[in-house]
Amino acid sequence: MSDDLPPVSRALAAQGVPHRVFRHAGPVNTLEQAAGERGQQPTQVIRSIVFHLGADSYAMVLVAGRSQVAWPALRAYLGRSRLTTATEEELLAVTGYERGAVAPFGLPAPMRILLDRSVLSHEEVSMGSGVRGVAIILRTADLLAALGEAEIGDFAVPA
Repeated sequence: MSDDLPPVSRALAAQGVPHRVFRHAGPVNTLEQAAGERGQQPTQVIRSIVFHLGADSYAMVLVAGRSQVAWPALRAYLGRSRLTTATEEELLAVTGYERGAVAPFGLPAPMRILLDRSVLSHEEVSMGSGVRGVAIILRTADLLAALGEAEIGDFAVPA
């Protein structure tokens, strides 16, 4: 496997998951810019948001585009009265990735993955690759197959 591939691509390749690596020509400042450069709609860009559940427990929620996490629904689903998003330090420690490059693959340890139904609305999506400015593009069906035990639910609301 080539060392110039981002970590998420290496993890997907190890699972036999078909995907493409997309490298942006320059800095990406908005979700809309990222989508446009990838030839996608903003709702095809999947954001991976990590939540600190307490102690050393974390969960990652995948949402489409500008959708916002539905905090009451997420707290109820997880059975938690309080949730916080992971800090930059926590994010790097539990995923190995910086904010803006996070994805549910290639993680140093297993993490609970929740997938909002909004992610399922397109045949193809893109997500972080583990490296800022580089994305992974894949079929939604392949994403679902690769995630395996992901929990699907209504965890977000449209922006």
